[in-house]
Amino acid sequence: MKIAVVVLAGGAGQRIGGAKPMRLLGGRTLLSRALGHARQWSDDVAVAVRCPSQLGDTDARWIIDDETIEGPLGGLRAGLEFASGLGADATLTIAADIPFLPTDLARALSGAIGHSNAAIASSGGRLHPACGLWRPAVSGVLQRYCETGRRSLGGLAEACGFVAVEWGTEPFDPFLNVNSPQDLELAERLLGRT
Repeated sequence: MKIAVVVLAGGAGQRIGGAKPMRLLGGRTLLSRALGHARQWSDDVAVAVRCPSQLGDTDARWIIDDETIEGPLGGLRAGLEFASGLGADATLTIAADIPFLPTDLARALSGAIGHSNAAIASSGGRLHPACGLWRPAVSGVLQRYCETGRRSLGGLAEACGFVAVEWGTEPFDPFLNVNSPQDLELAERLLGRT
């Protein structure tokens, strides 16, 4: 399966004081860490942002979130178009603010997707729809879903039909999301344990 990877990095990051993808963890930006993961899984990688200035001095390929859609759905739509242009069989989205992604994420999701339109990461019984593998057919569902006024990636996954893939949470949850200064402090402590 040919996969294009899209790093979702278009959020404002207000809870952490803005510029979340550029926050440092262990001397590297969260975006740099996400790109490191993405490049292990595909040569076709892009960062979805609302504005190129969100990239800082990163030299990564970037795409602009669909401006007509709020939140990460705008990044997913741009990512699906990016992947379609490359002839990819699926788009793997990851969030720039999840620094400890499991190394087997792409393999596990692609192995589980079967005939579903999406495979979504889960840990501790909680879905992480920003970390999902999406088939091209999701584009049509996304359009109809947005017309309902809903803006949740999880809701889109339900609307298009998905399979959840569960990861363990020991010694810590690999889908820890860095949203606040406290989350970043916790991530720094955990980084010392990896």
